[in-house]
Amino acid sequence: MTDGEHAPELESALLSRLALIDEQPLGDRAAAFRQVHDELRQQLEASDSDLGRSA
Repeated sequence: MTDGEHAPELESALLSRLALIDEQPLGDRAAAFRQVHDELRQQLEASDSDLGRSA
């Protein structure tokens, strides 16, 4: 399977995770959203690096 074929599953998982985070107390939400942000940033930076190597 390609990344594009996994996109709906990943999107659904992310939305579920964000909904669970949103139900938490404010302090916990901030930390959890920060973690999600960091994970997404790392994925984007990794994919940017992959594109740079293949060019």
